[in-house]
Amino acid sequence: MERESVITVEGLSKRYVIGHETRHDTLRDRLAQGAGSWWRRLRGAGGAQIDKEEFWALSDVSFKVGRGEVLGVVGRNGAGKSTLLKILSRITDPTAGTVRLLGRAASLLEVGTGFHPELTGRENILLNGAILGMRRKEIRAKFDEIVAFAEVQRFLDTPVKHYSSGMYVRLAFAIAAHLEPEILIIDEVLAVGDTAFQKKCLGKMRDVARGEGRTVLFVSHNLPIVRQVCSRAILLESGRLTADGPTNVVLGVYAHGLEENQLARVPEPTPELRERAYVSAVRVETLDQRTLAFARVGEPWRVRIRIVAARALADFVVALGVITSENLGLQTVWSAPCRIEPGEHEIIFTQDSVALAADSYTLVVGLSVADQTIQQFDAARLEITGENPMILCAASSGFGLVINSMRVETRKL
Repeated sequence: MERESVITVEGLSKRYVIGHETRHDTLRDRLAQGAGSWWRRLRGAGGAQIDKEEFWALSDVSFKVGRGEVLGVVGRNGAGKSTLLKILSRITDPTAGTVRLLGRAASLLEVGTGFHPELTGRENILLNGAILGMRRKEIRAKFDEIVAFAEVQRFLDTPVKHYSSGMYVRLAFAIAAHLEPEILIIDEVLAVGDTAFQKKCLGKMRDVARGEGRTVLFVSHNLPIVRQVCSRAILLESGRLTADGPTNVVLGVYAHGLEENQLARVPEPTPELRERAYVSAVRVETLDQRTLAFARVGEPWRVRIRIVAARALADFVVALGVITSENLGLQTVWSAPCRIEPGEHEIIFTQDSVALAADSYTLVVGLSVADQTIQQFDAARLEITGENPMILCAASSGFGLVINSMRVETRKL
């Protein structure tokens, strides 16, 4: 028996117009541009020229979600996942296509979404209930359950602007899950919470879908949790829906694409680098030398970097950096300064246990001689999956940069 469709998306597209201002890299260029802008303003001709470009965040996306179904939405950063959820939550309008929702929808997309910072936790519970169209009596009936689930009893009458990000998420999820919307839309924001609370939220999501027959849309980079919670998944790539089906099948398609597209790449060395030293190859792998596109939290991994030196160099250093999806430098490792002789060398960075939160990361490789950087580039992407470690180093955690967390081995080939 086919389930009743609670969410129907047909031909959904979203276009943005983005601008690029002309760059000026020298002081003379900047002064000339400033004088030109002043003269154009004086004549009413406007300021600096902006080149406009169309960007389609979503393109002709169609799917249906049945009542009581938990749908996972997966894809790389920039694939269109958050744009889709914002349209479904009526935060932004589509450029083309239609969305039909059968029933009330509650969204948890960003920390603090739907909260008024000057109001207390108690007042925000009442406010969110009213936004969902609930009567005060209905909200009161769920009030104690919400507070107990969020674990914010001591801070209930404190303005939420003083809450930590974790407290924000706990209260926001508790409100969204307990005020009985027919549709629950959840983005990666749950990653802000600690491991125990994440497990509690996932358990509640299962109860909401299976026991109460409500529909859940769940976006996450934590693929094992998507596999565990969602009966079905869709894959977005560059704004297009490229796979829709059982979760294991869709995640298999996703993983295969990552393994094909995320192999390490190195740029062609410049003539100057050929006279000194340059990176000739980068390989991200498991300890048994299998190419790695996914790494699970707690598992070992390593990066092999091959160097070609044209001549002897003193105080030579190789650096490996890990950059988050928000472009925050998170983990950096340097080899010990040494003298290298002409020829090929291999630098191996090994980490016994991945201590990064589940997310997409960019690996950056750099070479320096006597503290002067001579080469630096984005070498590969790495997807971290699994439950977040007990000590997080994610951008939202505030722990900052981790230095020299990997073993480094240098050898002549």
